[in-house]
Amino acid sequence: MTRHDDHHRGVGLARPGKVKEVTSLTNPIVKDLRSLAIKKFRDQQGVFLAEGLKLVIDALDLGWTIKTLVYSKAGKGNSLVEQVAARTIAKGGDVLEVSEKIVAAITRRDNPQMVVGVFEQKLQPLAAIRPTGNEVYVALDRVRDPGNLGTIIRTADAVGAKAIILIGDATDPFSLETVRATMGSVFAMPLVRATEAEFLSWRKNFQGLVVGTHLKGAVDYRTIPYANKPVILLMGNEQQGLPDQLASACDKLARIPQEGRADSLNLAIATGVMLFEIRRDALKLDGGN
Repeated sequence: MTRHDDHHRGVGLARPGKVKEVTSLTNPIVKDLRSLAIKKFRDQQGVFLAEGLKLVIDALDLGWTIKTLVYSKAGKGNSLVEQVAARTIAKGGDVLEVSEKIVAAITRRDNPQMVVGVFEQKLQPLAAIRPTGNEVYVALDRVRDPGNLGTIIRTADAVGAKAIILIGDATDPFSLETVRATMGSVFAMPLVRATEAEFLSWRKNFQGLVVGTHLKGAVDYRTIPYANKPVILLMGNEQQGLPDQLASACDKLARIPQEGRADSLNLAIATGVMLFEIRRDALKLDGGN
């Protein structure tokens, strides 16, 4: 793997140890940051954008390094913003103070957050995923909608799942839309990319339960014994569901009973319903109730 240059294409031209004030939309650093809304440029640099002070602080607390921190003038004098700026500079990152107009241009939002961070993309290799105990993992086949993927990452984080495996031609987990929908869980949830063939090969050595949702599934999802074993929840594409090869790799094909005119559930909702059932025995409210 080629190491990404921290100062590639202009992102991070501020002098280390000093906040650089940028006022023009035509500034090359700003142009470069704006380009990160496009997947091609994110992938060229191996980075992505995340918005919001709380989210950026959470990322730092989870051990992520900010390559470039951008904050609007509204954040000047804010002690938390100044702390994040200091932490960024201490780790060799760059800090830019800009107008709200520039933050809006970078994030493509009319009412932007006052803080944006540029972070390095991180993907785990599939071979590093070795489920044990009662761990739960989510495998998604060709998920297409950024909002669905972001919501699933957030929900998987909420139930204590260990990783998301993206199978095939999935939407970009590092897009602005996906990252927003994760509400910061993108920093807590390991992500894996794999082809269908790679996933099926890996699955052969998996000692646990693989459960998929399927319209042809005859098993009520609430009747499957999930406890005391590692579980892979395998969910199909929004339009087509699980293809035959992946459905055949499941130990159980489950169905969520429905009543009413809608004949299907949104992918993120269905994944959430399944995850909370799978984790039912593990999730307890404080006090043990």
